[in-house]
Amino acid sequence: MRKGAKAAVVGGVFAVMVGGAGYGAFNIVSAITGGSTAGGDTVKTGPPSSDEVKETSEAFFAAWEKGQAAKAAGHTNNAGVAQPLLAGYRTEAQLTGVKITPGTPSGQTVPFSVSATVSYEGKSKPLSYKSELTVVRGDTTGRALVDWKPAVLHPDLDEGDTLVTGEAASPPIEAVDRNDTVLTKEKYPSLGPILDQLREKYGDTAGGTPGVELAVRSADENAGDKTLLTLTEGKPGKLRTTLSAGAQAAAEKAVKEYSESSVVAVKPSTGEVLAVANHRTDEFNAAFLGKLAPGSTMKILSAATLIDNGVTNATGPAPCPAEATWQSQTFKNIEGMTPNEDATLSESFARSCNTAFVKYADEVKADSLTKEAQERFGLGRDNWKTGIASFDGSVPASGGPDTAANMLGQGQVQMSPLNMASVTATAMTGTFRQPVIVPQSLDDRELATAKGLDAGTVAQLRQMMNRTAVSGTAAKAMAGLGGSVGAKTGSAEVDGQETSNSWFTGYRDDIAAAAMTQEGGRGGDAAGPIVAAVLRASS
Repeated sequence: MRKGAKAAVVGGVFAVMVGGAGYGAFNIVSAITGGSTAGGDTVKTGPPSSDEVKETSEAFFAAWEKGQAAKAAGHTNNAGVAQPLLAGYRTEAQLTGVKITPGTPSGQTVPFSVSATVSYEGKSKPLSYKSELTVVRGDTTGRALVDWKPAVLHPDLDEGDTLVTGEAASPPIEAVDRNDTVLTKEKYPSLGPILDQLREKYGDTAGGTPGVELAVRSADENAGDKTLLTLTEGKPGKLRTTLSAGAQAAAEKAVKEYSESSVVAVKPSTGEVLAVANHRTDEFNAAFLGKLAPGSTMKILSAATLIDNGVTNATGPAPCPAEATWQSQTFKNIEGMTPNEDATLSESFARSCNTAFVKYADEVKADSLTKEAQERFGLGRDNWKTGIASFDGSVPASGGPDTAANMLGQGQVQMSPLNMASVTATAMTGTFRQPVIVPQSLDDRELATAKGLDAGTVAQLRQMMNRTAVSGTAAKAMAGLGGSVGAKTGSAEVDGQETSNSWFTGYRDDIAAAAMTQEGGRGGDAAGPIVAAVLRASS
């Protein structure tokens, strides 16, 4: 909402004291004890009975319908937090005429539907949605109580969020791609949260006028308001992005094939983001904000470190034994890899031999990989300004076994698909161009810089990545792609996961892309087909 608009505070116990000292004191105790009353009655234990579930939910619904926020909150196990949000349902969200229809309980859980009317300055619209609650036993009192979560009030509410109705915080935008094709979340679902961020940041300067809406005001400063219902349409301003509708459509289709997947495509010659897509159960933009070990895709940067520090080169030695030990930790290769003590760096890179890189860990300093990442690839300095929230990668100077593990994209290294797409773009051009999703000219923001790579290093990285794409671990995924191509596979083991995360990054002419699929297995199995599909569509 616009500056000056009120929003109910969630989580502040002081909010329950507005009605007077005695009332406030009662509710503070209620919030702590779950509504305990004095006396020596035996406290009930065990799950609430079906009758208790019915009585408690009905009492909660009745108070909610009547706008009796304190009374409704008294039927929850966290009255101090529930009361201000329940009160704001009417005063801030402007919801009246509330009617709640319970469904058939399943154990302690009661599904229900809500219908209400949103009214603001003479404009009204109906609202309906579904939610659910769970009745639990109060730890101290033994009372049957609603287990309070903001999602009880509305399924889109998270901790700290509020519901508000009023003039929109930002005017609507009509986001367009690089060729003026309109981008909507209906056609490109992955862009929904991203378009919200762009509206929040650039709506005021895009030339539009705000409308009136019911929205979720997020507690996350990186997230824009989420519109639930529009009472009055605003006038959208036009916002040009760097995206390509064709690449975006391909990315959306590709990630749908694998759950928990993300992909980013960039234009190496400019740094412009051409596509960003996520297939997740939440709205987290893992493609830009993910922080995960990138596995062997990190060997692009590690190989550059070995070359730039004079340790070896593409045609130089990089023996690939069955196992290698570094500071008491033993590293092995993927199952079935034949050892080769006479391997070159190019061969070990294309086969993704872990031990070849571990064997050279004692010839680089603990911060060599960090310096390479920061000074040549522009990573890990927390200064990227893409136009929306993004993670810049992290390559810490880790000692001990992590010096070797980091070179394999494990240890303490963290990356997002955006970071790895940028690494590939830098490797194939020699120039670090900070990725952007809206033109720099839009707001004259200062972009991150790095000195990039020498021409000799670029030539060697391209040769090794091409070999990987043509005859190495990436060959199956990259099969059939013409033009100038290169790739690197990766799989990253994660504590608590039976299956590794699948990573893949590659380029084709002036397109670089990287993808990650959680628990997708080897790089070429899940992430590889995603990247290949985007590269194929982006020619």
